Amino acid sequence: MTETETASTVEVRVIPRAKRDEVAGERAGRLLVRTTAAPVDGKANAAVRKLVAAHFGVPTRAVEVIAGERSRDKTLRVNR
Repeated sequence: MTETETASTVEVRVIPRAKRDEVAGERAGRLLVRTTAAPVDGKANAAVRKLVAAHFGVPTRAVEVIAGERSRDKTLRVNR
């Protein structure tokens, strides 16, 4: 994770279609996020943004996918 005064960059590994929604710690230097959402029509990305926002205590609109929109490995920007 890299940080500036106004934002942090977080690398995540997403597991779609999981049994439950959770931020499950770290794996290989990435935040592990499990979501029940399927990777169809951006549903998994929306669920990941919501889970990461709750994890960091910011509104969902403060989290954006900046790389890996169609990949399990994503880079997110969390604005403060």
